[in-house]
Amino acid sequence: MSTTFLKHFDSITDPRIERCKKHNLLDILLLAISAVLSGAEGWEDIEDFGHLKLDWLRQYRPFEAGIPKHDTIARVICRLKAEEIEAAFQSWISSLVEITGCDVIAIDGKTARRSFSTKERKNALHTVSAWSCQHQLVLGQTAVDAKTNEITAIPELLTMLDIEDSIITLDAMGCQKKIAEQIIKQKADYILALKGNHSGMQAELEAWWHKTQREGFSGNNYDEHTDIDSGHGRIETRTCKQVLIDKGWLSKEYRWSGFKSIIKVSSEIHEKSTGKDTTETRWYISSLNLNAEQSLHAVRSHWQVESMHWVLDMTFREDESRIRKKQGPLAFNIMRKIAMALFKQDETKTASMARKKKMAGLDDDYRSTLLESGIKMR
Repeated sequence: MSTTFLKHFDSITDPRIERCKKHNLLDILLLAISAVLSGAEGWEDIEDFGHLKLDWLRQYRPFEAGIPKHDTIARVICRLKAEEIEAAFQSWISSLVEITGCDVIAIDGKTARRSFSTKERKNALHTVSAWSCQHQLVLGQTAVDAKTNEITAIPELLTMLDIEDSIITLDAMGCQKKIAEQIIKQKADYILALKGNHSGMQAELEAWWHKTQREGFSGNNYDEHTDIDSGHGRIETRTCKQVLIDKGWLSKEYRWSGFKSIIKVSSEIHEKSTGKDTTETRWYISSLNLNAEQSLHAVRSHWQVESMHWVLDMTFREDESRIRKKQGPLAFNIMRKIAMALFKQDETKTASMARKKKMAGLDDDYRSTLLESGIKMR
């Protein structure tokens, strides 16, 4: 196999003692990743794939001891170190993606609902991922014990990434003073959603906004952009208004690092079938200078990360997975994301990801094309 792939996983520590190693760790990892790429959803599926595709697998690795039993595959993979699995994945993605700046990187969390274990008193797997809107790929991720720990996981994830000249978008949970400071230190910009967790700050900013609006934004830099979408039986009009903030008007506790502007996004939705109209307003703080069109694009791009969550659940059935022991849920989550990345960057087939997954299970040549791809994406 092309060294652009397995070399990034060669640094993972084998958890077994030497005299118990019948099957090589890289053989097991290649088998598991290839099987998930081809539609495997559990340990037995991986073993079955190996027996059926042993000749194909031996093009890349020796598999001198043949295919391990499913319980051996599970035991080895579940004992791998979480931080090493995540670092290997991030290293591989970095080799594929050339960060060119001006990328919108959306950071968001997801819970694999059925990965909890009452027997082992283990919470469901919750991962925080960084999604590149430019490349449509997960740039990196970190696992946390629970959704409430996202606040501590986000700085760790940012440290792993080269985010210079990018725009980082975060939902309300990530709207934290220290996170904003770290983004600025890493020479990036931010757009952070405001909600109830910063009700005092939001109330103060809204009051300043309405005062400035009554004065016709006199003396304040102001920009506005509107776009209209029509589809799925409705018309949505989005208006983004952005004003540079006078931080001297704010309480000192709200004068965050890099904070330059307030963004107000108003959505008006008209349902064609019922004639019903609904409106929604969302507030954001940003380190960006005045450009409402750019800000609206970044805000809308953030929700692309939801498409990644949807694919994991609908195409790879992550929410239905009952793999629970030790690092098993995390390992499978990363293998699914590896498969997603390979499908995303593939241009040899014009098909949905679900169809590509079926083709990878049926066509050895196509599976080889996917695994051997290692060209940098631009």
